[in-house]
Amino acid sequence: MVSDSPSCQLFCIRNANRVKRCDLYWQMDPNAISAFTPSGNPSPVSNILLSDSKTKDKSVDDILLDALRIIRMHLSMEVAFISEFSEDMRRFCYVDSSLENPPIAVNDSGPLEESYCQRVVDGRLPELIQDASLVPAALELPVTMALPVGAHLSVVIRLSTGRVYGTFCCFSSRPDFTLGERDIAIMRLFGDFMSQVIERQLAANRAREEIAERITSVLEAKAFTIVYQPIFDLVKGKVSGFETLTRFSAEPIRSPDIWFNEAAKVGLGEQLEMAVIEKVLAKLDHIPEGIYISLNVSPENISSGAITQVLKDTPLNRIVLELTEHVAIPDYSKVSAVLDPLRNQGLLLAIDDAGAGYASFRHILQLNPDLIKLDIGLIRNIDTDRKRRALAAALIRFAEETRSQIIAEGVETVAELNVLRKLGVNKVQGYLLGRPLPIANALERLQLF
Repeated sequence: MVSDSPSCQLFCIRNANRVKRCDLYWQMDPNAISAFTPSGNPSPVSNILLSDSKTKDKSVDDILLDALRIIRMHLSMEVAFISEFSEDMRRFCYVDSSLENPPIAVNDSGPLEESYCQRVVDGRLPELIQDASLVPAALELPVTMALPVGAHLSVVIRLSTGRVYGTFCCFSSRPDFTLGERDIAIMRLFGDFMSQVIERQLAANRAREEIAERITSVLEAKAFTIVYQPIFDLVKGKVSGFETLTRFSAEPIRSPDIWFNEAAKVGLGEQLEMAVIEKVLAKLDHIPEGIYISLNVSPENISSGAITQVLKDTPLNRIVLELTEHVAIPDYSKVSAVLDPLRNQGLLLAIDDAGAGYASFRHILQLNPDLIKLDIGLIRNIDTDRKRRALAAALIRFAEETRSQIIAEGVETVAELNVLRKLGVNKVQGYLLGRPLPIANALERLQLF
Protein backbone atom coordinates (compact mmCIF):
# COMPACT_ATOMS: atom_id res chain seq x y z
CA MET A 1 0.00 0.00 0.00
CA VAL A 2 1.43 3.38 -0.99
CA SER A 3 0.49 6.56 0.84
CA ASP A 4 -0.15 9.83 -1.04
CA SER A 5 1.47 11.72 1.82
CA PRO A 6 3.85 14.62 1.13
CA SER A 7 7.46 13.69 0.37
CA CYS A 8 7.22 10.13 1.58
CA GLN A 9 5.90 6.74 0.61
CA LEU A 10 4.58 4.15 3.01
CA PHE A 11 5.06 0.53 2.06
CA CYS A 12 3.18 -2.06 4.13
CA ILE A 13 4.74 -5.48 3.76
CA ARG A 14 2.02 -8.09 4.08
CA ASN A 15 2.36 -11.76 4.89
CA ALA A 16 -0.40 -14.35 4.72
CA ASN A 17 -1.98 -13.47 8.05
CA ARG A 18 -1.47 -9.82 8.94
CA VAL A 19 0.10 -6.48 8.09
CA LYS A 20 3.54 -6.28 9.62
CA ARG A 21 5.16 -3.12 10.87
CA CYS A 22 5.28 -0.65 7.99
CA ASP A 23 8.68 0.53 6.80
CA LEU A 24 8.97 4.22 5.99
CA TYR A 25 11.15 5.09 3.02
CA TRP A 26 11.99 8.76 2.57
CA GLN A 27 12.52 10.13 -0.93
CA MET A 28 15.88 11.57 0.08
CA ASP A 29 19.18 10.60 1.68
CA PRO A 30 18.49 7.79 4.22
CA ASN A 31 20.79 9.63 6.65
CA ALA A 32 18.13 12.36 6.96
CA ILE A 33 16.45 10.59 9.85
CA SER A 34 19.66 10.38 11.84
CA ALA A 35 20.22 14.06 11.03
CA PHE A 36 17.11 14.99 13.01
CA THR A 37 17.79 17.96 15.26
CA PRO A 38 15.90 19.29 18.29
CA SER A 39 13.15 21.86 17.94
CA GLY A 40 14.44 25.20 16.75
CA ASN A 41 16.82 23.55 14.24
CA PRO A 42 14.53 22.08 11.55
CA SER A 43 15.58 18.74 10.12
CA PRO A 44 16.02 18.24 6.36
CA VAL A 45 12.98 15.97 6.25
CA SER A 46 10.78 18.63 7.85
CA ASN A 47 11.99 21.20 5.33
CA ILE A 48 11.12 18.90 2.45
CA LEU A 49 7.71 18.09 3.89
CA LEU A 50 6.90 21.78 4.34
CA SER A 51 8.00 22.78 0.84
CA ASP A 52 6.53 19.85 -1.09
CA SER A 53 4.27 20.91 -3.97
CA LYS A 54 1.43 18.67 -2.80
CA THR A 55 1.65 20.14 0.68
CA LYS A 56 1.28 23.69 -0.63
CA ASP A 57 -2.20 22.92 -1.94
CA LYS A 58 -3.43 21.39 1.32
CA SER A 59 -4.88 23.01 4.38
CA VAL A 60 -3.06 22.84 7.70
CA ASP A 61 -5.70 20.42 8.98
CA ASP A 62 -5.16 18.07 6.02
CA ILE A 63 -1.38 18.20 6.36
CA LEU A 64 -1.43 17.34 10.06
CA LEU A 65 -4.04 14.61 9.65
CA ASP A 66 -1.94 13.08 6.87
CA ALA A 67 1.07 13.09 9.17
CA LEU A 68 -0.93 11.45 11.98
CA ARG A 69 -2.21 8.74 9.68
CA ILE A 70 1.25 8.02 8.27
CA ILE A 71 2.90 7.57 11.65
CA ARG A 72 -0.04 5.66 13.16
CA MET A 73 0.05 3.17 10.28
CA HIS A 74 3.82 2.98 10.36
CA LEU A 75 3.78 2.07 14.06
CA SER A 76 0.65 -0.13 13.79
CA MET A 77 -1.06 1.95 16.47
CA GLU A 78 -4.82 2.34 16.99
CA VAL A 79 -4.90 6.06 17.77
CA ALA A 80 -2.70 9.05 16.97
CA PHE A 81 -3.38 12.59 18.13
CA ILE A 82 -2.03 16.09 18.59
CA SER A 83 -2.91 17.79 21.84
CA GLU A 84 -2.72 21.43 22.87
CA PHE A 85 -1.98 22.61 26.39
CA SER A 86 -3.93 25.58 27.71
CA GLU A 87 -3.42 26.56 31.32
CA ASP A 88 -4.12 23.33 33.24
CA MET A 89 -6.09 21.59 30.48
CA ARG A 90 -5.18 19.32 27.57
CA ARG A 91 -7.35 19.47 24.40
CA PHE A 92 -7.26 17.06 21.45
CA CYS A 93 -6.80 19.17 18.30
CA TYR A 94 -6.33 16.39 15.72
CA VAL A 95 -7.18 12.72 16.02
CA ASP A 96 -6.66 9.80 13.63
CA SER A 97 -7.77 6.28 14.49
CA SER A 98 -8.28 2.85 12.98
CA LEU A 99 -11.03 2.12 15.50
CA GLU A 100 -14.71 2.34 14.64
CA ASN A 101 -15.37 4.03 18.00
CA PRO A 102 -12.18 5.82 19.05
CA PRO A 103 -11.81 6.52 22.79
CA ILE A 104 -11.04 10.19 22.10
CA ALA A 105 -12.40 12.82 19.70
CA VAL A 106 -11.40 16.24 18.48
CA ASN A 107 -12.07 18.96 21.09
CA ASP A 108 -12.32 16.48 23.94
CA SER A 109 -10.39 17.87 26.90
CA GLY A 110 -9.36 17.08 30.43
CA PRO A 111 -7.00 18.08 33.23
CA LEU A 112 -3.34 18.02 32.20
CA GLU A 113 -2.29 16.39 35.45
CA GLU A 114 -4.47 13.37 34.68
CA SER A 115 -2.83 12.81 31.28
CA TYR A 116 0.15 10.93 29.92
CA CYS A 117 0.97 14.13 27.99
CA GLN A 118 1.95 16.23 31.00
CA ARG A 119 3.94 13.44 32.57
CA VAL A 120 5.94 12.85 29.40
CA VAL A 121 6.70 16.57 29.17
CA ASP A 122 7.95 16.82 32.76
CA GLY A 123 9.80 13.48 32.64
CA ARG A 124 7.63 11.41 34.96
CA LEU A 125 6.84 9.05 32.07
CA PRO A 126 9.18 7.96 29.25
CA GLU A 127 8.47 8.93 25.64
CA LEU A 128 8.34 5.24 24.64
CA ILE A 129 6.25 2.71 26.59
CA GLN A 130 5.99 -0.82 25.19
CA ASP A 131 3.47 -1.96 27.82
CA ALA A 132 1.90 0.59 30.17
CA SER A 133 0.77 -2.11 32.59
CA LEU A 134 4.43 -2.74 33.42
CA VAL A 135 5.20 0.93 34.19
CA PRO A 136 4.31 1.89 37.80
CA ALA A 137 4.07 5.62 36.94
CA ALA A 138 1.56 4.80 34.19
CA LEU A 139 -0.53 2.67 36.52
CA GLU A 140 -1.02 5.73 38.72
CA LEU A 141 -3.29 7.11 35.98
CA PRO A 142 -6.81 5.60 35.91
CA VAL A 143 -6.91 5.86 32.12
CA THR A 144 -4.21 3.18 31.81
CA MET A 145 -6.54 0.40 32.90
CA ALA A 146 -9.78 2.09 31.82
CA LEU A 147 -8.99 2.21 28.07
CA PRO A 148 -6.74 0.17 28.52
CA VAL A 149 -3.43 1.64 27.33
CA GLY A 150 -0.90 -0.89 26.05
CA ALA A 151 1.82 0.63 23.86
CA HIS A 152 2.26 4.40 24.06
CA LEU A 153 4.61 6.86 22.35
CA SER A 154 4.61 10.60 23.00
CA VAL A 155 6.86 13.51 22.03
CA VAL A 156 6.69 17.18 22.91
CA ILE A 157 5.61 19.71 20.30
CA ARG A 158 7.76 22.71 21.15
CA LEU A 159 7.58 26.01 19.27
CA SER A 160 10.67 28.01 18.21
CA THR A 161 10.13 30.33 21.18
CA GLY A 162 10.66 27.38 23.50
CA ARG A 163 6.99 27.27 24.53
CA VAL A 164 5.44 23.81 24.80
CA TYR A 165 2.43 23.76 22.49
CA GLY A 166 1.36 20.23 23.41
CA THR A 167 2.24 16.68 22.45
CA PHE A 168 2.11 14.28 19.54
CA CYS A 169 1.10 10.82 20.72
CA CYS A 170 0.26 7.35 19.46
CA PHE A 171 -1.17 4.50 21.48
CA SER A 172 -2.86 1.10 21.27
CA SER A 173 -4.73 -1.06 23.72
CA ARG A 174 -2.23 -3.84 22.99
CA PRO A 175 1.39 -3.89 24.19
CA ASP A 176 4.07 -3.87 21.49
CA PHE A 177 7.54 -5.06 22.51
CA THR A 178 8.96 -4.49 19.02
CA LEU A 179 8.91 -0.70 19.50
CA GLY A 180 12.35 0.82 19.86
CA GLU A 181 14.53 3.90 19.59
CA ARG A 182 14.14 4.11 15.82
CA ASP A 183 10.38 4.45 16.27
CA ILE A 184 10.61 7.23 18.82
CA ALA A 185 13.18 8.96 16.57
CA ILE A 186 10.62 9.00 13.76
CA MET A 187 8.03 10.31 16.21
CA ARG A 188 10.40 13.15 17.12
CA LEU A 189 11.00 13.89 13.46
CA PHE A 190 7.27 14.12 12.78
CA GLY A 191 6.83 16.16 15.95
CA ASP A 192 9.39 18.64 14.60
CA PHE A 193 7.50 18.82 11.31
CA MET A 194 4.20 19.32 13.11
CA SER A 195 5.63 22.10 15.28
CA GLN A 196 6.65 24.02 12.16
CA VAL A 197 3.24 23.61 10.53
CA ILE A 198 1.45 24.60 13.74
CA GLU A 199 3.73 27.60 14.26
CA ARG A 200 3.00 28.85 10.77
CA GLN A 201 -0.70 28.47 11.40
CA LEU A 202 -0.47 30.30 14.72
CA ALA A 203 1.37 33.14 12.99
CA ALA A 204 -1.30 33.26 10.28
CA ASN A 205 -4.02 33.31 12.93
CA ARG A 206 -2.32 36.18 14.75
CA ALA A 207 -1.98 38.13 11.51
CA ARG A 208 -5.64 37.50 10.72
CA GLU A 209 -6.68 38.70 14.18
CA GLU A 210 -4.60 41.86 13.76
CA ILE A 211 -6.24 42.55 10.40
CA ALA A 212 -9.71 41.96 11.83
CA GLU A 213 -8.99 44.34 14.72
CA ARG A 214 -7.70 46.95 12.27
CA ILE A 215 -10.74 46.71 10.00
CA THR A 216 -13.14 46.68 12.96
CA SER A 217 -11.51 49.81 14.32
CA VAL A 218 -11.93 51.55 10.95
CA LEU A 219 -15.58 50.54 10.81
CA GLU A 220 -16.31 51.70 14.33
CA ALA A 221 -14.55 55.04 13.88
CA LYS A 222 -15.61 55.43 10.23
CA ALA A 223 -11.98 56.29 9.60
CA PHE A 224 -12.38 56.84 5.90
CA THR A 225 -13.46 59.68 3.64
CA ILE A 226 -15.05 59.79 0.21
CA VAL A 227 -13.58 61.73 -2.70
CA TYR A 228 -15.29 62.43 -6.01
CA GLN A 229 -13.63 62.36 -9.43
CA PRO A 230 -15.58 63.93 -12.30
CA ILE A 231 -16.53 61.95 -15.40
CA PHE A 232 -16.68 64.37 -18.32
CA ASP A 233 -19.02 64.04 -21.30
CA LEU A 234 -17.11 65.23 -24.36
CA VAL A 235 -20.25 65.48 -26.50
CA LYS A 236 -22.28 67.54 -24.06
CA GLY A 237 -19.25 69.40 -22.75
CA LYS A 238 -20.08 68.92 -19.08
CA VAL A 239 -19.71 66.60 -16.11
CA SER A 240 -22.08 63.64 -16.35
CA GLY A 241 -21.12 61.88 -13.14
CA PHE A 242 -18.67 61.34 -10.32
CA GLU A 243 -16.78 58.18 -9.49
CA THR A 244 -16.65 57.88 -5.71
CA LEU A 245 -13.36 56.69 -4.24
CA THR A 246 -12.38 55.83 -0.68
CA ARG A 247 -9.45 57.25 1.26
CA PHE A 248 -8.44 55.75 4.61
CA SER A 249 -6.97 57.87 7.40
CA ALA A 250 -6.18 55.01 9.78
CA GLU A 251 -2.69 53.64 10.33
CA PRO A 252 -0.90 52.11 8.57
CA ILE A 253 -1.37 54.47 5.62
CA ARG A 254 -1.94 52.29 2.57
CA SER A 255 -3.84 52.28 -0.70
CA PRO A 256 -7.61 51.60 -0.57
CA ASP A 257 -7.33 48.29 -2.46
CA ILE A 258 -5.20 46.86 0.37
CA TRP A 259 -7.81 47.86 2.95
CA PHE A 260 -10.63 46.26 0.97
CA ASN A 261 -8.61 43.12 0.18
CA GLU A 262 -7.71 42.64 3.85
CA ALA A 263 -11.31 43.17 4.91
CA ALA A 264 -12.39 40.45 2.48
CA LYS A 265 -9.73 38.07 3.84
CA VAL A 266 -11.14 38.26 7.38
CA GLY A 267 -14.82 38.17 6.41
CA LEU A 268 -15.41 41.89 6.83
CA GLY A 269 -15.47 42.82 3.15
CA GLU A 270 -19.23 43.27 3.01
CA GLN A 271 -19.36 45.43 6.14
CA LEU A 272 -16.60 47.75 4.90
CA GLU A 273 -17.91 48.06 1.36
CA MET A 274 -21.48 48.70 2.46
CA ALA A 275 -20.33 51.24 5.08
CA VAL A 276 -18.53 53.16 2.33
CA ILE A 277 -21.56 53.05 0.03
CA GLU A 278 -23.89 54.21 2.82
CA LYS A 279 -21.58 57.17 3.43
CA VAL A 280 -21.71 58.04 -0.28
CA LEU A 281 -25.49 57.74 -0.48
CA ALA A 282 -25.89 60.04 2.52
CA LYS A 283 -24.46 62.87 0.36
CA LEU A 284 -26.41 62.09 -2.81
CA ASP A 285 -28.83 64.97 -2.22
CA HIS A 286 -25.91 67.40 -2.39
CA ILE A 287 -25.15 66.44 -5.99
CA PRO A 288 -27.21 68.24 -8.69
CA GLU A 289 -29.91 66.33 -10.54
CA GLY A 290 -28.75 64.89 -13.81
CA ILE A 291 -25.36 63.89 -12.43
CA TYR A 292 -24.92 60.26 -11.41
CA ILE A 293 -22.57 58.73 -8.86
CA SER A 294 -20.53 55.64 -9.58
CA LEU A 295 -20.01 53.09 -6.80
CA ASN A 296 -17.34 50.40 -6.77
CA VAL A 297 -18.77 47.08 -5.65
CA SER A 298 -17.49 43.52 -5.54
CA PRO A 299 -19.39 40.66 -7.22
CA GLU A 300 -19.78 38.89 -3.85
CA ASN A 301 -21.72 41.81 -2.43
CA ILE A 302 -24.00 41.80 -5.44
CA SER A 303 -24.66 38.05 -5.32
CA SER A 304 -25.31 38.15 -1.57
CA GLY A 305 -28.00 40.80 -1.97
CA ALA A 306 -26.09 43.28 0.21
CA ILE A 307 -26.10 45.92 -2.52
CA THR A 308 -29.85 45.53 -3.05
CA GLN A 309 -30.46 46.16 0.63
CA VAL A 310 -28.29 49.28 0.81
CA LEU A 311 -29.84 50.77 -2.35
CA LYS A 312 -33.47 50.05 -1.45
CA ASP A 313 -34.45 53.72 -0.86
CA THR A 314 -32.14 55.23 -3.48
CA PRO A 315 -33.19 56.68 -6.88
CA LEU A 316 -31.49 54.07 -9.03
CA ASN A 317 -31.45 56.24 -12.15
CA ARG A 318 -28.64 58.21 -10.45
CA ILE A 319 -26.49 55.18 -9.63
CA VAL A 320 -23.81 53.36 -11.59
CA LEU A 321 -22.30 50.19 -10.16
CA GLU A 322 -18.72 49.50 -11.20
CA LEU A 323 -17.47 45.92 -11.21
CA THR A 324 -13.70 45.60 -11.18
CA GLU A 325 -11.86 43.42 -13.69
CA HIS A 326 -9.66 41.97 -10.97
CA VAL A 327 -12.37 40.00 -9.15
CA ALA A 328 -13.47 36.69 -10.65
CA ILE A 329 -17.17 35.85 -10.92
CA PRO A 330 -17.77 32.10 -10.55
CA ASP A 331 -21.51 32.29 -11.30
CA TYR A 332 -22.68 35.08 -13.59
CA SER A 333 -26.29 33.93 -13.33
CA LYS A 334 -26.41 34.85 -9.64
CA VAL A 335 -25.01 38.31 -10.31
CA SER A 336 -27.46 38.87 -13.19
CA ALA A 337 -30.40 37.69 -11.11
CA VAL A 338 -29.68 40.43 -8.57
CA LEU A 339 -28.76 43.13 -11.07
CA ASP A 340 -31.60 42.71 -13.58
CA PRO A 341 -34.38 44.07 -11.30
CA LEU A 342 -32.15 47.01 -10.33
CA ARG A 343 -31.26 47.77 -13.94
CA ASN A 344 -34.94 47.66 -14.86
CA GLN A 345 -35.40 50.52 -12.36
CA GLY A 346 -32.71 52.66 -13.99
CA LEU A 347 -29.44 51.53 -12.41
CA LEU A 348 -26.50 51.37 -14.83
CA LEU A 349 -23.74 48.76 -14.80
CA ALA A 350 -20.12 49.54 -15.62
CA ILE A 351 -17.22 47.13 -16.09
CA ASP A 352 -14.02 48.69 -14.77
CA ASP A 353 -10.45 48.18 -15.97
CA ALA A 354 -11.35 46.87 -19.44
CA GLY A 355 -8.21 45.99 -21.32
CA ALA A 356 -6.26 45.12 -18.19
CA GLY A 357 -6.89 41.37 -18.42
CA TYR A 358 -9.06 38.53 -19.63
CA ALA A 359 -11.58 38.72 -16.78
CA SER A 360 -12.91 42.09 -17.94
CA PHE A 361 -13.81 40.63 -21.34
CA ARG A 362 -15.71 37.79 -19.65
CA HIS A 363 -17.57 40.32 -17.50
CA ILE A 364 -18.47 42.34 -20.59
CA LEU A 365 -19.66 39.33 -22.58
CA GLN A 366 -21.65 37.79 -19.73
CA LEU A 367 -23.21 40.90 -18.15
CA ASN A 368 -23.79 43.23 -21.13
CA PRO A 369 -22.82 46.42 -19.27
CA ASP A 370 -24.11 49.89 -19.99
CA LEU A 371 -20.64 51.39 -19.58
CA ILE A 372 -17.18 50.00 -20.36
CA LYS A 373 -14.30 51.77 -18.62
CA LEU A 374 -10.98 51.57 -20.44
CA ASP A 375 -8.15 50.83 -18.01
CA ILE A 376 -5.59 53.53 -17.26
CA GLY A 377 -2.85 51.20 -18.53
CA LEU A 378 -4.50 51.23 -21.94
CA ILE A 379 -4.89 55.03 -22.00
CA ARG A 380 -1.36 55.88 -20.88
CA ASN A 381 0.63 57.12 -23.92
CA ILE A 382 -2.16 56.11 -26.28
CA ASP A 383 -1.12 59.05 -28.46
CA THR A 384 2.26 57.46 -29.18
CA ASP A 385 1.55 53.72 -28.90
CA ARG A 386 -0.11 52.05 -31.90
CA LYS A 387 -0.94 48.85 -29.99
CA ARG A 388 -2.83 50.76 -27.33
CA ARG A 389 -4.71 52.73 -29.97
CA ALA A 390 -5.61 49.54 -31.85
CA LEU A 391 -6.97 47.79 -28.75
CA ALA A 392 -8.86 50.89 -27.64
CA ALA A 393 -10.35 51.25 -31.11
CA ALA A 394 -11.50 47.61 -31.06
CA LEU A 395 -13.21 48.07 -27.70
CA ILE A 396 -14.86 51.26 -28.89
CA ARG A 397 -16.24 49.48 -31.97
CA PHE A 398 -17.41 46.62 -29.72
CA ALA A 399 -19.23 49.10 -27.50
CA GLU A 400 -20.95 50.64 -30.50
CA GLU A 401 -22.16 47.21 -31.65
CA THR A 402 -23.45 46.31 -28.18
CA ARG A 403 -24.91 49.77 -27.45
CA SER A 404 -22.56 50.37 -24.54
CA GLN A 405 -20.76 53.60 -23.79
CA ILE A 406 -17.01 53.95 -23.33
CA ILE A 407 -15.38 55.84 -20.47
CA ALA A 408 -11.62 56.36 -20.74
CA GLU A 409 -9.91 56.43 -17.33
CA GLY A 410 -6.62 58.03 -16.40
CA VAL A 411 -6.48 60.77 -19.04
CA GLU A 412 -3.58 63.02 -18.07
CA THR A 413 -2.44 64.84 -21.20
CA VAL A 414 -4.06 66.88 -23.95
CA ALA A 415 -2.48 64.60 -26.54
CA GLU A 416 -4.18 61.54 -24.98
CA LEU A 417 -7.50 63.40 -24.90
CA ASN A 418 -7.23 64.40 -28.55
CA VAL A 419 -6.56 60.82 -29.65
CA LEU A 420 -9.53 59.59 -27.64
CA ARG A 421 -11.78 62.17 -29.29
CA LYS A 422 -10.65 60.98 -32.72
CA LEU A 423 -11.32 57.37 -31.77
CA GLY A 424 -14.88 58.25 -30.80
CA VAL A 425 -14.70 58.11 -26.99
CA ASN A 426 -17.48 60.25 -25.55
CA LYS A 427 -16.70 60.12 -21.81
CA VAL A 428 -13.39 60.56 -19.99
CA GLN A 429 -11.97 60.97 -16.52
CA GLY A 430 -8.49 61.64 -15.22
CA TYR A 431 -6.21 64.22 -13.66
CA LEU A 432 -6.35 66.37 -16.81
CA LEU A 433 -10.04 67.02 -16.16
CA GLY A 434 -10.20 66.76 -12.39
CA ARG A 435 -8.57 65.03 -9.46
CA PRO A 436 -10.57 63.16 -6.81
CA LEU A 437 -11.75 65.75 -4.25
CA PRO A 438 -13.97 65.94 -1.17
CA ILE A 439 -17.56 66.64 -2.11
CA ALA A 440 -17.51 70.36 -1.27
CA ASN A 441 -14.44 70.95 -3.44
CA ALA A 442 -15.77 68.75 -6.24
CA LEU A 443 -19.01 70.74 -6.33
CA GLU A 444 -17.04 73.99 -6.46
CA ARG A 445 -15.07 72.68 -9.44
CA LEU A 446 -18.33 71.61 -11.04
CA GLN A 447 -19.16 75.27 -11.58
CA LEU A 448 -16.07 75.67 -13.75
CA PHE A 449 -17.17 73.18 -16.37
